[in-house]
Amino acid sequence: MTLRKNSSWHANAPLVIAHRGASLQAPENTLAAFRLAADLGADAIEMDAKLTADRRVVLHHDVGLERTTNGEGRISSKKLNELKQLDAGVKFNARFQYEQIPTLEEVIEAVGERLLLNIELTNYASPFDSLPEVVIDIVRRYEIQTKVLFSSFSPIALMRARKIAPEIQCGLLLKKVEPRWLRRMLQIVVAHDAIHPSSDILGQREMRKFCHNHKRVFVWTVNLFPDIVAMLHLGVDGIISDDPELVLDVIASELR
Repeated sequence: MTLRKNSSWHANAPLVIAHRGASLQAPENTLAAFRLAADLGADAIEMDAKLTADRRVVLHHDVGLERTTNGEGRISSKKLNELKQLDAGVKFNARFQYEQIPTLEEVIEAVGERLLLNIELTNYASPFDSLPEVVIDIVRRYEIQTKVLFSSFSPIALMRARKIAPEIQCGLLLKKVEPRWLRRMLQIVVAHDAIHPSSDILGQREMRKFCHNHKRVFVWTVNLFPDIVAMLHLGVDGIISDDPELVLDVIASELR
């Protein structure tokens, strides 16, 4: 396997984006998963940003804590010091016991120099909270605007992020359960630099449309060999996967 490092979201090679980190091999949205993604040679990581009760940004996919931690309740109802007492690794595997829910600052400090950062704004249950503002403040403080790509299914989150920080790229997430008319409308009304379609809605016709509109295409979540090959042959700009090592190997074999 050849390690590759791209420092721009406009790199020519198909970018390998580790979904919630290398989440096939380590607990999702933890420093262990993000560090492993960097060690494997991924170009970027995708992560799920949420606000705590004391307005700190943490990385956690679900609204609730039960699936991936030994805690209960909603992220939004907990303060950071409460979340830091939880184990976010042991449910995945005992060898990851004591992994914590990380803050955005911790992730930036751990791997921000090694990886591009796809930060999904996941305030879907509270679309008017201050998540975009707080995330942008952190990104600007670390001066990593060019390494960050915001993404979201929420047009509100993306429009707010674009208004506050037009210098940071935005990606519009699309999924099959959305009606086609809604997907088309979102692409018209929401300013965006990239499209993040689910793999089950991406074919040659859709790819031509996205390319015609000069949008980069980062497809999710692609974990199987034949699907990775199919996405590469479509000419996607990046693949979001739980298994970045497999994607790297397929790229090395298919595009050499």
